[in-house]
Amino acid sequence: MPLTDTSIRHTKPDSKPKRLFDGGGLYLEVAPSGSRYWRIKYRFAGKENRLSLGVYPEVTLKEARSRRAEFRRLLAVGTNPSAARKAAKVAVVTSAGNTFEAVAREWFQKNLSKWKPSHSRTILQRFELYAFPAFGSQPIADVMSAQLLGLLRQLEARGVRETAHRVLQLCGQVFRYAIATSRLASDPTPALRGALGV
Repeated sequence: MPLTDTSIRHTKPDSKPKRLFDGGGLYLEVAPSGSRYWRIKYRFAGKENRLSLGVYPEVTLKEARSRRAEFRRLLAVGTNPSAARKAAKVAVVTSAGNTFEAVAREWFQKNLSKWKPSHSRTILQRFELYAFPAFGSQPIADVMSAQLLGLLRQLEARGVRETAHRVLQLCGQVFRYAIATSRLASDPTPALRGALGV
């Protein structure tokens, strides 16, 4: 019989973990401490697997059923939900470490010893004043030529053409570093040649 919120709330913990089944592999495990954990049991490639779906009541019965439905969709197309979950976590971590700002700061640190302190301060200042606010939080692979051009045009409009050219050069170096470190397929800056005034 499917679970209800009322039946879940009224279930008292025992000295051993207790399982309340909802169907389709979904169940709620009630720990002796009273904590309630959503779990799903499924078979993939002939092996039984179990995954956690969250803690009740933070994850509601409705949400747990929705996650079960998503798992079933993955299984239907031959994807292991556990592998899909791990891949999603890796993608989030990778994306966070591959923002334009993260890659630019990494590039800056790698080159810091080559520059005089005043030059390194100027470079970092250009990133922090212009590039980072414009697209620093984006994954570097998502930064488009049009975004960079928008920033450069703003700088030109303020009468700081030399700064616009320098920002373009610096961003190009960061993009090329990202290519060299396998985080970017192509550099968007060559498309902007000739787009700035002299």
